[in-house]
Amino acid sequence: MNRRELARSLSSAESIDCPKRTMEPWRVLGVTGAPGVGKSCLVDRIVSQWLDRGERVAILAIDPSSPVSGGALLGDRMRMSSVDGGDDVFFRSIATRNLPGGIPVRLDRMVDLLVHEGWTRIIIETVGSGQSEIRIVAVADRLLLVEGPARGDVIQAEKAGVLELADLIAVNKSDLQGAEKVADEIRLSLNFSDNEPAPVILCSAENGDGIGQLLDTIDSLPSARGPAIARSRERLLAHHQEFLLSHPDFSDVLKGFSEGRLNIEEAFEILRRG
Repeated sequence: MNRRELARSLSSAESIDCPKRTMEPWRVLGVTGAPGVGKSCLVDRIVSQWLDRGERVAILAIDPSSPVSGGALLGDRMRMSSVDGGDDVFFRSIATRNLPGGIPVRLDRMVDLLVHEGWTRIIIETVGSGQSEIRIVAVADRLLLVEGPARGDVIQAEKAGVLELADLIAVNKSDLQGAEKVADEIRLSLNFSDNEPAPVILCSAENGDGIGQLLDTIDSLPSARGPAIARSRERLLAHHQEFLLSHPDFSDVLKGFSEGRLNIEEAFEILRRG
């Protein structure tokens, strides 16, 4: 499948028909973090190093939706130079369509198609971080949380959730004052968890410091770290969300509910029967 055909297929993910990918070997890295911590620049560095190692890398950048067109705003592409790296890198911006959880429906099918077409590493970069962003664990094999200095109380900002599910935490902008302090605070917080604490790596997307260590650590992780019950919960919720939004009567039921012709129980019962 050429790049144009691949892009067209990703645009109509509901029609994708290919085998489900296996979880091993791992291929999909989810990258999340608050706006301004340097996610896109860090992803650019990671992609460049993976290309140097002979990988074929696809990036699915989940961008905010335009309130006018509903399409992706394409902000991440402007911050990535590696997307012009030739035939071994593929970039696609995907609009959230303002869906709950910030993760587009059928994202897992897009990933299945990319794996089927021979992409050996796939990065999913989310819009931002917070309680809604934990839905990314429904798709990603590894979850990288990006933090940075000058964020105030990082632990309070994350409120557990994605912090507990992250397989690896990168404190970006390590060349700036306060980065080491943030890393120490995160390590201290993780030590209170019942689970094995995630590695915390200091790095700089600006000058490249720590990127090699970051990639080596990702590769050395034995398996997805987040609690199995939490990951399974998010996969079930993602599947349920896809079922509802792809229901043939969803638009009619939504209109009936918004106009008061259906109450919430009646609306859900119609969708459930379908």
